[in-house]
Amino acid sequence: MTEAPPTSRRDDRERRRASPERSLVSYLGSAAMAVILVVILAIAAAAIVVPAVTGSTALTVLTSSMTPNLPPGTLIVVRPTEPDDIHPGDIVTYQLRSNEPEVVTHRVIQRTALADGQLIFITQGDANPTPDETPVQEVQIRGTLWYAVPYLGWVSVWLTGPWKVWAIPLAAFLLFGYAFILVLSHVREKRRS
Repeated sequence: MTEAPPTSRRDDRERRRASPERSLVSYLGSAAMAVILVVILAIAAAAIVVPAVTGSTALTVLTSSMTPNLPPGTLIVVRPTEPDDIHPGDIVTYQLRSNEPEVVTHRVIQRTALADGQLIFITQGDANPTPDETPVQEVQIRGTLWYAVPYLGWVSVWLTGPWKVWAIPLAAFLLFGYAFILVLSHVREKRRS
């Protein structure tokens, strides 16, 4: 009786690498990582790139006055809009007091032209039972709602708070570490083959 020659470890590795199960898992893992990367890039584009390129402003909804359409934590992008182009039904972001940073985002329910031609707007939060007390003047308007991304605002608040000091460097470190692991894995595969 003759014995089959022993196989080398390299042959075993090659056989395992060529197995269909391993290939499928490898392809699924790569596809999942590609999808995650595309989603991250899309979110970054929606939250950072598009507003910067168009002169718009990204803000976070912090109260429930616009629920259910804009619940707390929603990232909204507000683009500059001429007051003449604002009509009832539009959602506007305006300063509570001129030249102060605090803003509110509510729906316009009425638009009125004064005798001098200046427009004033009556606004109301979708969840509020009554209109806002003070009419909004043209100079207070920062723009109209362009688009909104649910929950992304909480990430923005988290990254601009006290966590920003270490969260961004940590995220960068993790991304570079992952890229390094991918490159190292690719180099190892090349050497094996």
